[in-house]
Amino acid sequence: MRVLLSTSGSRGDVEPLLALAVQLQDLGVDVRMCAPADSAERCAEVGVPLVPVGPKERVMLKEGMPPPSPEEGRRFAAEAIALQFDQVLAAAEGCDAAVATGELAAAIAVRSVAEKLGIPYVYSACSQPYLPSSHYPPPLDEQTEPGVDNRTLWDQRSRRFCEGFGEMINDQRAAIGLPPVANVFDYGHADQPWLATDPVLAPLQPNDLDAVQTGVWILPDSRPLSAELEEFLAAGSPPVYVGFGSSSGLGTDDAALAAIEAVRAQGRRVILSRGWAELDLPDDRDDLFAVDEVNLQALFGRVAVAIHHGSAGTVHIATRAGVPQIVIPQSGDQPHFAERVAELGVGAAHDVSIPTFDSLSAALAIALAPEVHTRATAVAGQIRTDGAAVAAELLLARATTLLTTST
Repeated sequence: MRVLLSTSGSRGDVEPLLALAVQLQDLGVDVRMCAPADSAERCAEVGVPLVPVGPKERVMLKEGMPPPSPEEGRRFAAEAIALQFDQVLAAAEGCDAAVATGELAAAIAVRSVAEKLGIPYVYSACSQPYLPSSHYPPPLDEQTEPGVDNRTLWDQRSRRFCEGFGEMINDQRAAIGLPPVANVFDYGHADQPWLATDPVLAPLQPNDLDAVQTGVWILPDSRPLSAELEEFLAAGSPPVYVGFGSSSGLGTDDAALAAIEAVRAQGRRVILSRGWAELDLPDDRDDLFAVDEVNLQALFGRVAVAIHHGSAGTVHIATRAGVPQIVIPQSGDQPHFAERVAELGVGAAHDVSIPTFDSLSAALAIALAPEVHTRATAVAGQIRTDGAAVAAELLLARATTLLTTST
């Protein structure tokens, strides 16, 4: 059996799909993975064959790039969708099922390809706010009017998506012999999508799509920490981690500086993750250490607090490690995870704003409290580790059923 896995977006979108890919390979499945070109090194590390689709995502998200004009934006979107249809269709030849994560417009291309080939398709979300529901609002990535009910917000989001991408998508569908879709927003989600989050950290809530929660997809990481980092860790008490992953928007530098000042005021050392914002150390004092790519699964068990942006991957890894957290959300689903960290009592949620020395000092007072450490340790023991295995079995069952009924 051969399965197509496809995603678009940053490292946080790629990593969960790699976990699923490895599980499928362990079950004897031939995997083809479509992802941005800058995923090549990571895919090679874990032995997952990559079909590069689209430009390097890190270049596309680089801070300082001027926003495109409306005309340029539409042209870029049309080119990106055409690229997905063209390259994913070629990669999917001979596949028996397809799974898509990440950007919905790209996932719609994958479902269209699956429809063309007559194979099962599954859309998987890495956080609940990306699954429509009247019980919660859409993710925080656009301006909304206060006081508007959730159903109206989702209807507005669907309408904007269809207006922005519907014609482009249907043009590409026509090019491969498929009929138009009236509501491309609903089409991309399909029936019974998966929610790849842990049921303790982010339990499944009522939604419109009869979603199935698989558990979080995390690939065990056995890479050692560098000798230099090990030396820094051994030189004093557990430091505080500060990092914002692939976030590179305005204010990331200021947030990192405020965090460093607040941590130092507590007499703690700092490990700063440069991330996609390419953050620099403010000085050369020996209480600071900078890292680039690092095994967070190994590192988070060695730090006193993790200050981060609240992406699905980072918050799951931190929660599994039992480290108290301070979540500084910036966009998308990050406020959702910040809220869950606070509700579980495993850390503090910062407001969706630029943090200051005072605001982070207050958050550190919460995260460093002994009772929060105790609670974080207890919750860590409840986090499941079999999400990718559950998803792999579900996918094989669906694909096998279709193959059996079609023969």
